[in-house]
Amino acid sequence: MQHISIIANIRILLDTNILIHREAATIARDDIGRLFHWLDKLRYDKCVHPLSAEEIKKHSDPNVVRTFLIKLTSYNVLKSTAPDDTDISAIRMTDKTQNDSIDTSLVAELKAGRVDFLITEDRGIHRKAALLKIASSTFTIDSFLEKVSIENPELADYRVLSVRRTTFGNLNLADSFFDSFRSDYPGFDRWFSHKSDEPAYVCTTESGSIIAFLYIKREEPEENYADISPSFSKKRRLKIGTFKVISNGYKLGERFLKIIFDNALAQQVEEIYVTIFRNTSEQERLYNLLEDWGFIHHGSKTSSAGSEAVLVRSVTPHINSTDPRRSYPFIDATTKKYIVPIYPAYHTELLPDSILNTESSADFVENRPKSLLKNPVFIHSRGVHAG
Repeated sequence: MQHISIIANIRILLDTNILIHREAATIARDDIGRLFHWLDKLRYDKCVHPLSAEEIKKHSDPNVVRTFLIKLTSYNVLKSTAPDDTDISAIRMTDKTQNDSIDTSLVAELKAGRVDFLITEDRGIHRKAALLKIASSTFTIDSFLEKVSIENPELADYRVLSVRRTTFGNLNLADSFFDSFRSDYPGFDRWFSHKSDEPAYVCTTESGSIIAFLYIKREEPEENYADISPSFSKKRRLKIGTFKVISNGYKLGERFLKIIFDNALAQQVEEIYVTIFRNTSEQERLYNLLEDWGFIHHGSKTSSAGSEAVLVRSVTPHINSTDPRRSYPFIDATTKKYIVPIYPAYHTELLPDSILNTESSADFVENRPKSLLKNPVFIHSRGVHAG
């Protein structure tokens, strides 16, 4: 008797805002194209909830509506919706707006198993997924890109991770990467040029395009914080002056945060702070990343550019056993520790911030991280997570 093997297509449910960003006349997020590139490359079924389709039809931008209706055939609009079970009904009881109700309908499809994954930047949807114990199938754009890159190393182009310390004057101010700063901060170009000899951290693609930038500076207790409310107490601080990362699935944001924490320790500051607008999804994503790593909302800063949120992070020793990210780089001395030997040939490629004494940084030009799945021999431990 012949056995027939049935392989179901992977079905990805896309949140409304991701669809809007995709079909907008002006691309506001660089990672949207990369996301859809992967979805097409892996031949995943791009699903749209009927309520999302109706939402987009009511969008204020007629160009978005027209483009979406033209391209609707490239999406799979669900022909039916999952009925509410007991858990979904309980969550729906707490919904206060129509948008909340639509969010619940999206997670209902995932919980019912009608779709395999849900991609959304909405923190509220992620909280609902966690309550329903389906968080492992709910992704942000960045975490989804990370997932598919790790699972398909032969299809991924990793050569974009070279982070280097340089000066402002060596960078191309005309790079479109800086357009968002010009939009947010009047006089940005003049400020940038004035910093020509000051250090900054940058990450570029092989073609030279900037995809991440970081500027930090130490401030002494006597610094004037009159524009920040409530006012800061007197402390040595590290200010994150300029920070932007284009999401690409390779955890560049986390890598730059390590640079920030390393500098905070080296410069012996008591606190790190940053001021940030929350006007765009890109800024909101950065705000959320900082919160995940222990930054807390302090207040606001008012300037000619407008009102920005102020986030602070203590760098005094403390432990958060529930979420160690919030107390990094400090660890609990009572926890179990393991040694993970790594062959020298792979050491720097896995840990580029820790070059061996026998190596020269000038000789190290390879930026392609080795896949643990493809090269399991050099890890002599279990439970190792490559982030």
